[in-house]
Amino acid sequence: MMAFFYFRNIFKNKNMLNDSNCNDGIKNLNKGKSKKIVLKLTIIIALLIIFIYVCNISFMPESIIMMQGETLNINTLLGINLEQQNSNGQIIETSSLINKNKVSEVGKLDLKVNLFGSLQVKDVTVNVIPRVKVVPIGKAIGMKLYTDGVLVVGMSEIEGKKPYENCGIEEGDRIIEIDNSKINNTNELINTVNNSNGEPVNITYISEEEEVLTTSIRPVKTGEDYKIGLWVRDAAAGVGTLTFYNPQNNKCVALGHGITDIDTAKLINIASGELVSANILSIEKGEKGKPGEVKGTIENGYTLGKVYKNTAFGVYGTLENKSALNVSENDAVEVASREEIETGKAKILCELENGKRKEYEIEIKKVFINNNSDNKSMLIKVTDEELLEKTGGIIQGMSGAPIIQNGKLIGAVTHVLVNDPTEGYAVFGDILVEQMSSI
Repeated sequence: MMAFFYFRNIFKNKNMLNDSNCNDGIKNLNKGKSKKIVLKLTIIIALLIIFIYVCNISFMPESIIMMQGETLNINTLLGINLEQQNSNGQIIETSSLINKNKVSEVGKLDLKVNLFGSLQVKDVTVNVIPRVKVVPIGKAIGMKLYTDGVLVVGMSEIEGKKPYENCGIEEGDRIIEIDNSKINNTNELINTVNNSNGEPVNITYISEEEEVLTTSIRPVKTGEDYKIGLWVRDAAAGVGTLTFYNPQNNKCVALGHGITDIDTAKLINIASGELVSANILSIEKGEKGKPGEVKGTIENGYTLGKVYKNTAFGVYGTLENKSALNVSENDAVEVASREEIETGKAKILCELENGKRKEYEIEIKKVFINNNSDNKSMLIKVTDEELLEKTGGIIQGMSGAPIIQNGKLIGAVTHVLVNDPTEGYAVFGDILVEQMSSI
């Protein structure tokens, strides 16, 4: 019995030892798992924080347009600082002051964005524009644009040869000189090439990246003429809507978007241009998948002004014949800041019959308040039954129609949605004013 009892105790002790070792192993295993979980969570949280900071810096606009007297409001996280420096590199203001003070001076503020006061990560340019009053127009007009040099729009073989091959010139480039003679139009290019008598001509051209480059092409004889195989254009024309003019200096803007070449689809770099009257011939109603159009002509049109600038945000110039527009300086309204724009009802002003400008109701559906990169600042929808009956919504030729809300000009129509012509986009009025200030 005693031997049995002793054996049983030994057996029990061995079990107790094994249980104790097992428990210690489980505890150690759990500790290891806990450490790994904590480490993983720490890494995930760290990555999430880094991601949030990267997003905050990335979404911070590089360019900001604001009205004089507004408060600059740039949302930053802890550790991301804004500093305004003078020409000597001295700090004038830091983020807390910049975001609280109203900007009273018109001009440009250069802000530096840094991380924890040491690592510079971004530059932000703030363009402060004056509060201005403009006269909304909404009248159909024509534009004649003359290129700076001649625009290359295509290439073709001459007598089975490609004289332009490997010369470096591409569609969208502009030829400005041949053999040191300035080229202003197509006729000058043709005459200069013909005078070469087949000898290589030295060509100076400007690339799409605005680089001035030189090359050489040997013309090929075809019949009595010499040709270099390049199709070129020296002018463009179209019909659109004149948006507004500033009665203080007669500067004006049309379209809200730029005029592009029909072949290259690239923005035309112009040397000069004219604003002329247009005659509306008919309205082609828009439908899903097929945008409508204001069909008009500028033949026999009289001059209204000059064009100096063709940009992605509109065509800019000066009015010289305001009396022909049948508008009054008494109709001037203030240009709203984008912070004043509300979703909801607004009106557009446009001309669909000769001499008859009329307001039509629309709805502002979305406002992309931080967008300075393109002319799609607001999503709009036509709600006016009369306009929908006439045009089906927004149609080509209405680009530039001014938008009025709460007695202020808030922007201009720029695009129509092909799949839903009742909707489209508009550009902010403050962008148009800022662009106008540079002409």
